[in-house]
Amino acid sequence: MTPPPDSAHDASLHVTSIRQLLDDFAQGNPDDVLRLGDLLSGFGPSAFGMLLLLGVLPAFIPIPGVGGAIGGPLIILVGVQLLLGLGKLWLPGFVARRGPHRSALMTFRRRLSPWLARLEKLVRPRLQTVLDHRLALSFTGLLLVLLGMLLALPIPLTNYLFGALLLMFALALLERDGALMLVAWVCGGSAVVVFGFLSGHLIAAATDLAARWF
Repeated sequence: MTPPPDSAHDASLHVTSIRQLLDDFAQGNPDDVLRLGDLLSGFGPSAFGMLLLLGVLPAFIPIPGVGGAIGGPLIILVGVQLLLGLGKLWLPGFVARRGPHRSALMTFRRRLSPWLARLEKLVRPRLQTVLDHRLALSFTGLLLVLLGMLLALPIPLTNYLFGALLLMFALALLERDGALMLVAWVCGGSAVVVFGFLSGHLIAAATDLAARWF
């Protein structure tokens, strides 16, 4: 696999760089398994956004339940670490040793590249306090935990919706775009209220989890 470009070590990654990274990851034997630990090495603080991007991609698989089962736990993992204020992404060994097949990234690249091309004129570094403030990061992490839980739940016809919302969070983190993060907060918070609390899905999931543990 082609190693990440030098720009991956910077605090900001442009949308064109994200598209280039997807191109690089997709080059090679389609049957290769790309381990997350290898994919994310060298990204520094940007690893949070990159893992979020990789975790969002399964949401666009048009097979019910697959996207949530794969992506939900990864989204929650990112959210918990941001909520706790960790400055560096930590991956459990069993997660670092796993990852997508290169053929899956080829499919995602074909599907997402046109959308990322449209966004490159809109997304840019700005309002970075929204990304750096401790309370702001914690709020972002909380929303990601809740959205990751919703993505993992079998809620009909919501995978693409949650995938699009989480993609905004990923791009905001990668591009250091605080304005986009504010939009993601509003949209993500609305989704949590409507699909989580008003519908009772999150409450039911929390109750079921508590019953299993206690």
